Amino acid sequence: MRCLVTGAAGFVGSHLSERLVELGHEVVGVDRLSDYYPLPYKQANLARLRREPRFRLEVADLARCPVEPLLADVDVVFHQAAQAGVRASWGASFQTYLDDNVLSTQRILEAVRRSPSVRKVVYASSSSVYGQTGVLPMRESSPTRPFSPYGVTKLAAEHLVELYRHNFGVPGASLRYFTVYGPRQRPDMGFHRFIEAALDGHAIEVYGDGLQTRDFTFIDDIVDANLRAAEADVVGVFNIGGGARVTLRHVLETLQGLVGELRIDSHARAAGDVLDTWADTGAAAAIGYAPRTCLHDGLAAQVAWHRERRARGD
Repeated sequence: MRCLVTGAAGFVGSHLSERLVELGHEVVGVDRLSDYYPLPYKQANLARLRREPRFRLEVADLARCPVEPLLADVDVVFHQAAQAGVRASWGASFQTYLDDNVLSTQRILEAVRRSPSVRKVVYASSSSVYGQTGVLPMRESSPTRPFSPYGVTKLAAEHLVELYRHNFGVPGASLRYFTVYGPRQRPDMGFHRFIEAALDGHAIEVYGDGLQTRDFTFIDDIVDANLRAAEADVVGVFNIGGGARVTLRHVLETLQGLVGELRIDSHARAAGDVLDTWADTGAAAAIGYAPRTCLHDGLAAQVAWHRERRARGD
């Protein structure tokens, strides 16, 4: 199988690309290598892939570049590329979110509908499409009321996938990720910041009272969901969660058991941060998905990655 993985230098994209290569597939990775976070992280994500003969990287901006050549003989498109970050999506930076999350998705779908080879598009959506809700768990049929500009763009792109599916027969599956964590997590994300601060002996910055809850999903489960969605003879929208809803305080207690005593620096809840997320993953059974990694084991794996990275001097 020949695959196109957008955002191949990112957290999810690099893990997914590696798994595809391990399974014997050819991967064309595309990434614009934005500077949203330091480029050395992305270069490190690509280090193993650059040694693989079945992987090729194209550095390109999907909102500007010709997309059709990227799809030559491609069977499956895994569209992981996006401008991430809830808190950064306000204000002048919103144009970047429109380009990277909405326009890029539309341009990919336009190219796919003319492609003779692509049989499936798997789109990386987000639990941010639900927004602030008092009804838990979140189901695919729940109201979508994004609470941040980021969430608005992810929902808009998801709608595009559905529009192209219904109007042009483009077979698309949108996976609503719930708070992904694990080795290579982006440096702006919570667990990465917590672990780095703890290993440095610094205080951990916590926004809110710590009683907010999240459904955390380990990276290996996210990759598994993508592979299953690509092969399953089903389309539509699916929640991809970790199988449990926990408070931030529980996360910190678990982390303390792994790295030692923590110091907390509390701040007010940030604009756009929702109080709770929790995925009903019943519909994802149609693609054969079920989470397999518990929070403790996933956090332990991420802590080990941080320690290994430090030992290498990265």
